Amino acid sequence: MSTNLSRVFVARLLGLDVFDPLGDRLGRLRDVVVLSRGSRGAPHVVGIVVEVPGKKRVFVPMTRITSIDQTQIICTGLVNLRRFEQRGAETLVVAEMFDRRVTLRDGSGDATIEDIAMDQHRSRDWFVSKLFVRRGHSLSPLSRLRRNETMIIDWADALQGARTEPQAATQFVANHEDLKPADFAEALQEMSDKRRFEVASELQDERLADVLQELPEDDQVEILSALDVQRAADVLEEMDPDDAADLLGELPTAQAEELLQLMEPEGADDVRRLLEYDEDTAGGLMTPVPVILPPEATVAEALAHVRREELSPALASSIFITRPPLETPTGRFLGVVHIQQLLRFPPFEPLGNLVDKNLEPLSDQAHISEVARTLATYNLNSLPVVNDAGRLVGAVTVDDVLDHLLPDDWRAHDGEAPIRKLGGRIG
Repeated sequence: MSTNLSRVFVARLLGLDVFDPLGDRLGRLRDVVVLSRGSRGAPHVVGIVVEVPGKKRVFVPMTRITSIDQTQIICTGLVNLRRFEQRGAETLVVAEMFDRRVTLRDGSGDATIEDIAMDQHRSRDWFVSKLFVRRGHSLSPLSRLRRNETMIIDWADALQGARTEPQAATQFVANHEDLKPADFAEALQEMSDKRRFEVASELQDERLADVLQELPEDDQVEILSALDVQRAADVLEEMDPDDAADLLGELPTAQAEELLQLMEPEGADDVRRLLEYDEDTAGGLMTPVPVILPPEATVAEALAHVRREELSPALASSIFITRPPLETPTGRFLGVVHIQQLLRFPPFEPLGNLVDKNLEPLSDQAHISEVARTLATYNLNSLPVVNDAGRLVGAVTVDDVLDHLLPDDWRAHDGEAPIRKLGGRIG
């Protein structure tokens, strides 16, 4: 085999900017694509996966890479901007090889892959050369003493037949912990079903709930149904009630009821109320847990409530003023205080003095078309929703309406025009 000219470790490349020869940024590296050569040797590195503007991931062949090191990657700029789709013989290094367990040929036990090195040879081709691994479990007393030891081994020093064993997702989750839920959800969509379930199992309940809310309903159902039933109920509790209701509405009635029975009663009650509404009504779109305060509360108290990290910007834009009780369905609805008003008055000012009484609430039976028109007419981020008794039962936000009006597959739709000359996929 030809002598290598350069070596880079994949984990150190993740998130690096990819530039064209003129210095214009194309995007960021998110993964590396390899092809197995079977008994002929280590896998051939055929390209990289780059996240371009618009959060779309595209394939860039290694033949288009002119420079690659630990600080930046430069390519020719002739990039096909069609969304990357993994082919049957291809393997994604980060998504499918990191965290995989392999058996060491020297008989010292097994190990987990934490990083992979690739070398460029004189032929200009790139190949996987080294594995950075952490020793795992073994029956050998000597190996048990070495547990958690890290080392770099040749690709040939690991038995590749172990690839069929379950793959952990610890490294993948750690490498992507800073991704926004919507971006993490997009990465999940590009995985095989098997890998998607492995990654979902590794996520904490709150993180998984946030990610599920950004996935298409079919993917939500698949992942939730693959979880242990108690964990599925725990994840539903972490979801926004309206998103949890939408997801449960896609499940068989018996399965949905089982999950509701396992949820905490308070959260389950919120979801059950939402399930009673038609999905095209304000009641079917709303969240039952907006910011609700009595008229005696002060500006300072209101600002403290809207600072809560879990609130979306749309929900934090308005405070709904009602008589007790303050949990939905509340006492009589009095009106709305907009966040800009809070910034114009002293901290001790009672909210009752700031109420916008001109904004009419929506009926919980109002059709989505009426909801959309009202939001657009008054340039609002959210609207109060009341029942026939004039009690606040929730709030509809502009993002709730957009999610409902957009096509079911909007998350996977490529709406942006190509930004580079199209080129064919070269391996």
